[in-house]
Amino acid sequence: MTKKPNIVMVMADDMGFWSMGCTGNREIRTPNLDRLAGEGMLFPDYFCTSPVCSPARASILSGKMPSQHGVQDWISRGHINYEEVSPSLREKHSDPNASWEYAWSREQLKGDKAIRYLDGFRTYTEMLAEHGYVCGLSGKWHLGDAACPQKGFTYWEPIAMGGDNYYYPVVWRDGQFDMLRDTYITNHITEKALNFLDIREKDRPFYLSVHYTAPHSPWERGQHPGEFYDLYEDCSFTETPNVPHHKWGAPYTQEERRNRLRGYYAAVSAMDSDIGKIVSRLKAEGLWEDTIFIFTADNGMSMGHHGIFGKGNGTFPLNLYDTAVKVPMMITYPKGIRGGSIARGLYSHYDLLPTIAELVGETPEPDCPGHSFAEIFRGQVPDGGKAIVVYDEYGPARMIRTEEYKYIRRYLGGEDEFYDLKADPNEEVNLAASEDLKVQERIAALREQLGQWFARYSDPDRDGTRQVVYGHGQIALLGKDGKGQEAFIQ
Repeated sequence: MTKKPNIVMVMADDMGFWSMGCTGNREIRTPNLDRLAGEGMLFPDYFCTSPVCSPARASILSGKMPSQHGVQDWISRGHINYEEVSPSLREKHSDPNASWEYAWSREQLKGDKAIRYLDGFRTYTEMLAEHGYVCGLSGKWHLGDAACPQKGFTYWEPIAMGGDNYYYPVVWRDGQFDMLRDTYITNHITEKALNFLDIREKDRPFYLSVHYTAPHSPWERGQHPGEFYDLYEDCSFTETPNVPHHKWGAPYTQEERRNRLRGYYAAVSAMDSDIGKIVSRLKAEGLWEDTIFIFTADNGMSMGHHGIFGKGNGTFPLNLYDTAVKVPMMITYPKGIRGGSIARGLYSHYDLLPTIAELVGETPEPDCPGHSFAEIFRGQVPDGGKAIVVYDEYGPARMIRTEEYKYIRRYLGGEDEFYDLKADPNEEVNLAASEDLKVQERIAALREQLGQWFARYSDPDRDGTRQVVYGHGQIALLGKDGKGQEAFIQ
């Protein structure tokens, strides 16, 4: 690989591995993603590092675990400095009679002060910038101080928060954050991504992050274009389980189940359509052959699976089911990847930084736990992966997973879990309390392995087992960096 390849990273928000046609869902419409799987390599067992957005995104960029970088929950404060909000939007935030679309940004932004949650951690985008890449971002940042380009990015078109309304999002424009009206956020993110391709420096390789908010809630009819919502008017939604609500989760009616799934599927299909626009532009401009195109999601999502509508914080205690931690991952690169390839083995988002580091001739820091899989760009198809185990965490809950078993340990309340994935792939029977001696021996071995791994890859000042994380949001840095203040909303 002599010429530096361009890299496009498209990241969905709250998208389960199960929610594409190419992964077996016969009801959802994802023709462009299905085509990408056919043109590139699909990873059937790819995992996030934490089943919630901000910790997962911080790990993707830094190659480190939440207990290393200290982002342990979705970021609820520190998005921006409130004076960066337009005067007209601030006026609406102060009006108690302002209409519904202002409520979310009022709650998240009013009086906010920017925090750079990844300060002090080197990211793969910084590596790329140092090696001559021009780096652009369009869409969701959700790692603090969203007004300021950081981590190697020079083209910067962020939204202000993590989640938002689809037709009334708060975005950066004309030097301030302001609300767009009657503009579908998926289309806006795509437009800004295409603009990057138009204005970039043509003599330099580029990296482009396209971070959609889809298919994150809200899912009501008015939040998504009718052409996509109506695709699922007669859908039976038999591709997702229809079971009673989880003992740790909120109840829901059949009507609520159907409406949530319809909106979720519509959000996925609308995003799929816009991904097709980006791919078409790359092909039309003759860039496709020289571009590594990555599609993934920050974390997975349960949409009725296990009786949960949500991700890791869809329950309390927080959950680490595969539907929450397994994510889509497909990569195309016409010069090196054979279409229709399947990467066997277990992979994690912490493998991405070592992979990109190898592309530019760098060596990751010693405390990065991942393994490079850059051999795929040289035509190799992994048949087992370099790791036979992946790890995950959400605050005081930690997971170790092999191809055969999953063990979840909860350090600050809640029961442990153990699943035999060969016999019980849907994680329906928790064997943690089994009286079978062989089961308990397996659990003990996995518990020891889990403890040793995190002892190596965690910082005592940021260690999730010492933090009471409720799933309601993070509002400050941890430990000494946060000067001892409370970091999580109860």
